[in-house]
Amino acid sequence: MLARKSIIPEEFALSGLASRIPRKPVFRDRVNKARFIAKSGSCNLAHKNIREQGRFLQDVFTTLVDLKWRFTLVIFTMTFLCSWLLFAMGWWLVAFAHGDLDPYAKSDLEQCVTNVKSFTSAFLFSIEVQVTIGFGGRMITEQCPAAITVLILQNIAGLIINAIMLGCIFMKTAQSHRRAETLIFSRNACIAVRNNRLCFMVRVGDLRKSMIIGAVVRLQVVRKTMTPEGEVVPIHQIDVQTESAVSSNSIFLLAPLIICHVIDKDSPLYDLSAMELQCSDLEVIVILEGVVETTGITTQARTSYVTEEIQWGHRFVPIVTEEDGIYSVDYSKFGNTVKVATPRCSARELDEKPYILIQTLQKSELSHQNSLRKRNSMRRNNSMRKANASMRRNNSALAVPKVQFLTPEGAQSMAIT
Repeated sequence: MLARKSIIPEEFALSGLASRIPRKPVFRDRVNKARFIAKSGSCNLAHKNIREQGRFLQDVFTTLVDLKWRFTLVIFTMTFLCSWLLFAMGWWLVAFAHGDLDPYAKSDLEQCVTNVKSFTSAFLFSIEVQVTIGFGGRMITEQCPAAITVLILQNIAGLIINAIMLGCIFMKTAQSHRRAETLIFSRNACIAVRNNRLCFMVRVGDLRKSMIIGAVVRLQVVRKTMTPEGEVVPIHQIDVQTESAVSSNSIFLLAPLIICHVIDKDSPLYDLSAMELQCSDLEVIVILEGVVETTGITTQARTSYVTEEIQWGHRFVPIVTEEDGIYSVDYSKFGNTVKVATPRCSARELDEKPYILIQTLQKSELSHQNSLRKRNSMRRNNSMRKANASMRRNNSALAVPKVQFLTPEGAQSMAIT
């Protein structure tokens, strides 16, 4: 049996009307993934299945510096204890070979090391030799050449151990990332129009008065890409040019600076609009390098910005003011931004259609003028209300009150004004 034909034509049915309604492009929410560089600057990367562990022992000094403090202190303590015990065994063997430990030895026999009669006394003498304490109760004599050899070996070994361990402690306390704790970045990055170009901006600052010599700021965009051959690159690092690197390779970080990247045709952000940026999977890494003025050690501070931390259409507020002949920096407003008129389209579309920027700026100017008119009219109305109220109060103060007189006979009262 044939299906009954509908009375309503198909083009006027709900399905046909819904198919002809223009739909906006739907962007799927970006799945939250681990960021490559944390906000504190630490690399969010785990090394697994390393089979050649012996390579770390070939560079013992760097391995000791990279260890945590608790492991470094344990190794520091155990190294000295083991060296003292090892040479204490040597001094005990020297005394045993010479017969100094024999309780029935002749009293006139001169010992190799005086007052070394047990392993405990040999251990104490080993500590005195290596740390050069020299209490005076025990000392070496010229009777045993072996004792002189052990003394020389322990002195050399003690100097080597002191140099390595103290150097390791010094390098851990003076590491470059300690200075990076006072190099700060803004919490969010901004994209706005600057000099008629769409720009990516981030603010950096130094909290210390001692400067960073030869400071260099580099930007990198990390994203997952695919080559034309079908190869997937999970971490593709793209260098981004900044305005400061165009003329010179360093910045003068005396006061907080705004690092600006012009989004041009060579930028990886050239084809991204405001909506596409929020739905894209990229991370902008900011790296600040320089030499510490006081120590001469090269330091590096890092941070990153994911798409949720990039504010489109915002600009950083000024924080440097002149007060009493000096420049003052208000760090409470370091990360504050203000909303400005910015086209929501990509930089490519702005280059192809320059009138979009002109229209956006004109609308912003008109809205600003309208807001100024409303503000001025409100101020005028308020001033007029205050003037009218003051006039009423003055008139009421000048008005003469009415006085009524009553006759003693209860006649009709007369009002006099």
